[in-house]
Amino acid sequence: MSEQELNITPTRPYLARAIYEWVCDNQLTPYLLVDATQPHTSVPEQFIQDGQITLNLAPHAVHALLISNEAISFSARFGGVSRDLYIPMYAVIGLYARENGQGLFFDPSEYEHINTDQNALKSSNEEQTEQPKKKPSLRLLD
Repeated sequence: MSEQELNITPTRPYLARAIYEWVCDNQLTPYLLVDATQPHTSVPEQFIQDGQITLNLAPHAVHALLISNEAISFSARFGGVSRDLYIPMYAVIGLYARENGQGLFFDPSEYEHINTDQNALKSSNEEQTEQPKKKPSLRLLD
């Protein structure tokens, strides 16, 4: 049986959390490599190069970091301006330590069946008017 038939969840979010913890435990700087061309990816466009962006996930560089099974979200400052970032798990290319390059780079085919299912659902609802989904956002309350 294939993974799709077994309905197995992708390993990427679990491995990303583990690598992030390992990098931080070793006082290294966690870097996240993102495919910025993927849908629903919200990153600062002015820093995208060749369709990719590398983000510093060091605890002192980000606020409210959440690595869920669906996405990585956090807020960070870019040029002094705070931005909320949202990176779907299927857009995560790798997570590694800046100092030595150790970490994981993920198999891009892991999410192929999930993206196909989303595209099939969208085409079946093509005639219906879709309202844009609001991306998650974080804000500080005083």
